[in-house]
Amino acid sequence: MAVSIKVNGTERRVEVDPETPLLWVLRDTLGLTGTKFGCGIAACGACTVHVDGAAIRSCVTPVEAVAGSEVTTIEGLSPDRGHAVQVAWIAEQVPQCGYCQSGMIMAAAALLSETPRPSDSEIDEAVTNICRCGTYARVRRAIHRAARA
Repeated sequence: MAVSIKVNGTERRVEVDPETPLLWVLRDTLGLTGTKFGCGIAACGACTVHVDGAAIRSCVTPVEAVAGSEVTTIEGLSPDRGHAVQVAWIAEQVPQCGYCQSGMIMAAAALLSETPRPSDSEIDEAVTNICRCGTYARVRRAIHRAARA
């Protein structure tokens, strides 16, 4: 069955089962591999993307649920990687292994769009992504840096 979705500003028509998780449509059908698979149960956040500006876990979101919505992946956040969060991530040297980073950046960008000057507790509440390397202190610093930018 065909499902129409708008991804990174482009209308796309995909031939998939409407119950297919958005993650697999993005990665396998559309070739947007910046969004990662981590756990498959919406616990880790590696698969975080924006739907109409809100951070969602794409591994448990059926593609039919986002029909008519604007989906933004890490590839669409900024064409030149110049989004304030991406710049701050590099300046604060947040990544170690880097696997969780696209989801973490997407969660942070959604937070800042809603809460331009978040406190540490607001960051902890909104950015629940898991980082196996434990770079949480750098994540907070990067989000505060991006908020000041």
